[in-house]
Amino acid sequence: MSSFSHMIENITPEIYESLKQAVEIGKWSDGRKLTIEQKELSLQAVIAWEIQNLPEEERTGYMGPQECSSKSAPVANILFKSDAIH
Repeated sequence: MSSFSHMIENITPEIYESLKQAVEIGKWSDGRKLTIEQKELSLQAVIAWEIQNLPEEERTGYMGPQECSSKSAPVANILFKSDAIH
């Protein structure tokens, strides 16, 4: 395979699941431990495959739309209370 992107194009859903599980548990399906380099490359491959094949909300690390919880409740202005200015 000539490039990382070419390799990603050839990953099947079964290979994707195998890579994802290996990254999650730190071992290959035969029980051998992943090296740090293998874990890094496998995670990169999983993320790259997901970008090409899954909707955003199904990808690794997706957090969804979020809103700051402070927007839901008004915050009192304690710096400029009317009774504090005389």
